Amino acid sequence: MSLFPLSRLKRYDSEAIARYYSRRPWLSLWRMFLILWYLGGFVVSLKLDDWFGQTEANRPRRTAQLRQSITRLGPTFIKVGQALSTRPDLIRKDYLEELVKLQDQLPPFPNAIAFNIIETELERPIAEIYSEISPHPVAAASLGQVYRAKLFSGEEVAVKVQRPNLLPTLTLDLFLIRWMASWLSPWLPLNLGHDLTLIVDEFGIKLFEEIDYGNEGRNAELFARNFANDPQVKVPCIYWDYSATHVLTLEWIDGFKLNDFEKIRAAGLDPDRLIEIGVTSGLRQLLEFGFFHADPHPGNLFAMPDGRMAYIDFGMMDQLGQDSKETLVDAVVHLINKDYSDLAADFVKLGFLTPDIDITPIIPALERVLGDAIGRNVGAFNFKTITDQFSELMYDYPFRVPAKFALIIRSLVTQEGLALSLNPSFKILEVAYPYVARRLLTGETPELRRRLFELLFKDGKFQWHRLENLISIARTDSSFDLIPTAQLGLQYLLSEEGLYLRRQLLLALIEDDRLHTDEVQRLWELVKDDLQPSRLVSAALGALTGLSGDRPSGLFPAMASFLSLQK
Repeated sequence: MSLFPLSRLKRYDSEAIARYYSRRPWLSLWRMFLILWYLGGFVVSLKLDDWFGQTEANRPRRTAQLRQSITRLGPTFIKVGQALSTRPDLIRKDYLEELVKLQDQLPPFPNAIAFNIIETELERPIAEIYSEISPHPVAAASLGQVYRAKLFSGEEVAVKVQRPNLLPTLTLDLFLIRWMASWLSPWLPLNLGHDLTLIVDEFGIKLFEEIDYGNEGRNAELFARNFANDPQVKVPCIYWDYSATHVLTLEWIDGFKLNDFEKIRAAGLDPDRLIEIGVTSGLRQLLEFGFFHADPHPGNLFAMPDGRMAYIDFGMMDQLGQDSKETLVDAVVHLINKDYSDLAADFVKLGFLTPDIDITPIIPALERVLGDAIGRNVGAFNFKTITDQFSELMYDYPFRVPAKFALIIRSLVTQEGLALSLNPSFKILEVAYPYVARRLLTGETPELRRRLFELLFKDGKFQWHRLENLISIARTDSSFDLIPTAQLGLQYLLSEEGLYLRRQLLLALIEDDRLHTDEVQRLWELVKDDLQPSRLVSAALGALTGLSGDRPSGLFPAMASFLSLQK
């Protein structure tokens, strides 16, 4: 197997893999026998426990048996088990706790093999590469293991070494899983909206990306650039001179795994603050950058002693297109405002509903499922609750799960699970909403400004209560400052682009043949403490300076237009 003919396959190709194994049925038959032996034995054991009334008594033994069976089946099934360990909606709590051990409590492969891989890949003896290296791995995962080492220049590093002969195992398992998926898909009760093999293909694509350590290093550097201005997020540096396809040397991170609650509290770290960093950074990945960490399990997230959160292991990442990013922002906005008809339209754009579906009967169903989202704590409003209710909706309405969003859902579920573990009463939506509100109010892009208009105007009328809610929600974010937002708003209002908004605001003040003084008064009471006269004057001057600096000739026409509308 070492001379594997598909070794030249750098990217997942289901057709090439199928051609190879279709001509070698003996390999498939033996592997299928092993899969049925381990997993079939587990199912038989469950049935025997049920027949003899020993289900509860033997449950700890069965949960361990499932983990051990998955471990014996190797890397592909371990990755599947890791994915299931983040799905409380699919897996019982006791099995979930056992599957979590698959994230890093795995048997290592021999040091001699690992060190030989390092020397072969880097083309130098170990003694010439690192001044020190741990005699045994400090962690072992499904695809590789990690050593702690020190470079001759003094930097402490983590050295990731990939397990040997991964490609034959992964390709054979993917071939068999895909074959089984093609048979199972028509029998599943869920309305997937596409062939189940597409989900297997998405999984295969990500696995191939994950076993290319060069790709992981590039992902880490892109992730670091995205968060370069965020002092709360740490990304380890990559040492390219000491890295290759199957060996990756990166900066050593001192910290505590996010599921090591005792050490986190002993270090005096605030669990709520860590959750807030995780939720906000996750939202930024999805809604700002479109480049997100698709495997944020506790073994890949560390709380650092200085309060920062460190991301490691960038093998499984994914990219979200601009249209999907914008539609996700729309969906959050519509959820905030309980605009379920617009939210149903967002589901169509994202692919959860097909374009030819009549969404009218779906709107009340969405309201029933999502109506109490604001104000619930994460223990009451979580993906398990939503998934359970959506599973019921899928029998009555044609919802489906697009393959592209499988990793996003996994990422969100995992982060939610961490929040539940650290603090079951933490209100995760009270972190997510202020972030979105702050982005909308600052409106740094035309797309966000358009969404702000959609938020504030409905059926041609200005929604005063929405502006109040938006400011109230944004102010719960400790990093939100109303003055810079007011400066940006004034600068935009006086610009040529802001002509439409100026007209609409003036019409809003006198709509329904009355002056809306009560609404203005409520708004003033809400913001007056933040609008100190000296800062307000500075903000106004800054807005005028910024506008005139960008377009000197446009300032006075804009002001004249603004004044003419008030006559």
